[in-house]
Amino acid sequence: MSPVPSSVRCHVVTGKGGTGKTTVAAALALALAADGRQVLLVETEGRQGIAQLFDTPPLPYEERRVAVARGGGVVKALAIDVEEALLEYLEMFYNLRRAGRALRRVGAVDFATTIAPGLRDVLLTGKVKEAVTRRHDGRPVYDAVVVDAPPTGRITRFLNVTGEMAGLTRSGPIKTQSDGVMAVLKSPQTAVHLVTLLEDMPVQETADAIAELTAAGLPVGSVVVNMATEPALPEPALARAAQDGLTGADLAPALAAAGLQDVAGLADALAAEATDHARRWAAQDELRDEVEALDRPTVELPLLPGPMDLGALFELAGRLEEHLRTEVAA
Repeated sequence: MSPVPSSVRCHVVTGKGGTGKTTVAAALALALAADGRQVLLVETEGRQGIAQLFDTPPLPYEERRVAVARGGGVVKALAIDVEEALLEYLEMFYNLRRAGRALRRVGAVDFATTIAPGLRDVLLTGKVKEAVTRRHDGRPVYDAVVVDAPPTGRITRFLNVTGEMAGLTRSGPIKTQSDGVMAVLKSPQTAVHLVTLLEDMPVQETADAIAELTAAGLPVGSVVVNMATEPALPEPALARAAQDGLTGADLAPALAAAGLQDVAGLADALAAEATDHARRWAAQDELRDEVEALDRPTVELPLLPGPMDLGALFELAGRLEEHLRTEVAA
């Protein structure tokens, strides 16, 4: 089996908008499914981003296979529909599925989740908890569940469903449901992974989210630095270029020695590009230090050329498998 910490079965992936959290969630699902594992990838925001990544039709409110991982593992995906989740809830606790459908026809379901947004999160996280704890013949149906969760600015409120529902109900099935969800989300079988870029705002939001999650007693997992660029020059040369800059005169002799003609304009353009790259790299290195200071396991995923297709997802999944292996060894 692939080297995945057996105690962590619910992997919640969040990140500032634009950091690629859905891509990372999909790649993580492929990594966790390696060597014959069964993994469920859950979408909570209704954007159908998972279907686009795996080039499949829009996902219905049912679990469908979207990929076969290395070694024959299977990734299934589910896009949670809040109305369908509420109908399930009404049937499970009140035997009122038929009445729930009538409520939906008159718009009451949408009204209820609008005036009580905490209820929406209870329904979403409740479905995640059900998938994590579901068993067949005495063993879990899924080896892991990966959740493409809301962005960092909303992640603590989304996961802390007991606190969100406290003002609405202090007893009854909704309270029981939210308490059961929190028992899973605050347990060692859950880890919240944060996706960031090496840019000021995503790194700051990641630090803020880690502080909020920790204060709420929610377990923080790894930090994933996404779309990291590789240095185009050796690092000592980059450091010198970042500090002192380059001019066309610095590069012109080498270009002339290479047999190029009329090198002045080309040398100036290359020097400007090299200096800009070096200074961006230096700024990223400073942000790497900030990420390291967060004191969480960290993995970098490269910026890949071309569109994000299934082949690219498998490449990112390979990097994440290596990270998981390192975490097990540690």
